[in-house]
Amino acid sequence: MAATITVSATGAGYVALKPEELTAKAQVVADQATCRTVDTAILGYLVLNDVEPTSVDDLKGLVSGDISRYSIVNGVAAGPGCATRG
Repeated sequence: MAATITVSATGAGYVALKPEELTAKAQVVADQATCRTVDTAILGYLVLNDVEPTSVDDLKGLVSGDISRYSIVNGVAAGPGCATRG
């Protein structure tokens, strides 16, 4: 469990943080960052090859890490953390 202990002139206080909430928020931020990374790799692939990638498999040399939860839809990343585009 994560916790914060504060000490003041009046005594000690203990505030427990909810690790599951912190983990969930961190996952949202990580997903958004990964989506931006995939979008950037799509652009990089296009610049390097003069053609759009057809799948995230095409981006393997441009992205380190697991992007298997993502796909390319209408030329942009789709998956966790990606804004719905319409």
